[in-house]
Amino acid sequence: MSLLSFCEWLASTRWSIDLHESLYMYPLIETTHVLSLLLFVGTVLFVDLRLLGWTLRDVPVSEVVGRIIPWAVAGFGIVSLTGFLLFYAIPVRTYLSIFFRIKMIMLVVAGVSVWTFHRYMNRTAAAWDRDPIPPPRARLAGAVSLLSWVTVIVTGRMIAYDWFDCDRGQSAFVSWAAGCPAELP
Repeated sequence: MSLLSFCEWLASTRWSIDLHESLYMYPLIETTHVLSLLLFVGTVLFVDLRLLGWTLRDVPVSEVVGRIIPWAVAGFGIVSLTGFLLFYAIPVRTYLSIFFRIKMIMLVVAGVSVWTFHRYMNRTAAAWDRDPIPPPRARLAGAVSLLSWVTVIVTGRMIAYDWFDCDRGQSAFVSWAAGCPAELP
């Protein structure tokens, strides 16, 4: 079973149809997704800006991370749940969106960046934790994280638009990148 077939099956389930056609639930989930994104990315922004040495220079990086991570984790949990529900409501169109695919790639990049940074930070933070401007590797982690999350937000917002939908007669590359079926139903 291909991913597209799975998405087609998912779209035919009663709960997916009900959620997509809901007058109040879908907009409520979408609003919750955006508001929790503010919580998540807003908190991560403080860590990234501290890693870049642009703000909170008098505060140790470990203190900034320690105070903010619980809020970021809560925001990420809500964003993940609501994002899954948004996908569940419109799985085929979302799966065939080039913006969705870019967003998923950037989520992986952001996740690897976070994992790599925390692994690096746990080993080396004692040497640079209080420096107003962290070492190049920490600054790079902050820049990659910041760029990744901005891209996730922008591409996530772009999923709602039909500029590159499969039925719009796109270039061969865009059709391939979006996973457009050779023959549309």
